[in-house]
Amino acid sequence: MERLTVKAANEDEGQRLDKVLTRHAPQFSRARLQSLIEAGHVTAAGKALTGSSHKVKAGDEFIVTVPPAIEAEPRAQDIPLDIVYEDKDLLVINKSPDMVVHPAAGNWDGTLVNALLAHCGNELSGIGGVKRPGIVHRLDKETSGLMVVAKNDAAHKGLSEQLAKRTLKRVYEAIVWGNVSPVKGRVETNIGRSRANRQKMAVQEEGGKEAVTDYEVLEGFGLVASLVECRLQTGRTHQIRVHMAHIQHWLVGDPVYGRSAITRFLKLHKVSEKLAQSLKDFPRQALHAARLEFVHPISQNKIKLTAEAPGDMKNLLKLLKKEYRG
Repeated sequence: MERLTVKAANEDEGQRLDKVLTRHAPQFSRARLQSLIEAGHVTAAGKALTGSSHKVKAGDEFIVTVPPAIEAEPRAQDIPLDIVYEDKDLLVINKSPDMVVHPAAGNWDGTLVNALLAHCGNELSGIGGVKRPGIVHRLDKETSGLMVVAKNDAAHKGLSEQLAKRTLKRVYEAIVWGNVSPVKGRVETNIGRSRANRQKMAVQEEGGKEAVTDYEVLEGFGLVASLVECRLQTGRTHQIRVHMAHIQHWLVGDPVYGRSAITRFLKLHKVSEKLAQSLKDFPRQALHAARLEFVHPISQNKIKLTAEAPGDMKNLLKLLKKEYRG
């Protein structure tokens, strides 16, 4: 059990209790401190305070008791992980395209969270009071690549703040249909739940949330396909997939937002039978989180990491280059 003593300064006079505690105990998020207050774990003069809006007076002294983290509900499972970087505060993994991040209906076991619970063990000091890895940003099941995961509240808070401020940089590589023109640009729209299909996201003229993706063509393959680098400036659900579909350069293999009439398109451009079959049969959205850049939330060191695309994307690119580069 951890105990913190916080003494209110002159500038804290009249401020909310949760705001004052957040300033004096920056290793915890405001939401975490609010939950501790509500649970009666913050006392003043021996009396528990249960209101986050309690007005503080200069000189007030508060005792914050942080109970041990409770065990997470998902069970730990010994599942191999491709770990690119790790220290006592966080780790970065190269997620395989077949791995789901969170346990949910239909995927209660075998997820990244199950694997991280086993790998990290007692290093997890609790995110929001629960022994669980702090997932800062997500990747869809069939998207491969780099993800950063926090092991404690302080790291989770720092990384989440960088994500909100857009200083945590995520760069993806995607194989998309068609010859992308212009070769460099920005897609800037609002994205929200599709009104026609609530399982999908869609560009919206009204409502939704701001979504910004910068892209640049790395390599073109005739009029058939392009290898594109996408830089996320925001982090909306399915953002790259929705944005590339919006500019009519759908991701190859995308089961939700992919282009229609693929066979007719390939015949029109006289693609070889082997390449055409590989493009049609690609089993997932051809999307890989290739680079990740952030400032370590504890040491303040700059971290830059890269991960090569998995074999399925490499093989498809090899076929494209063979047909269009000789």
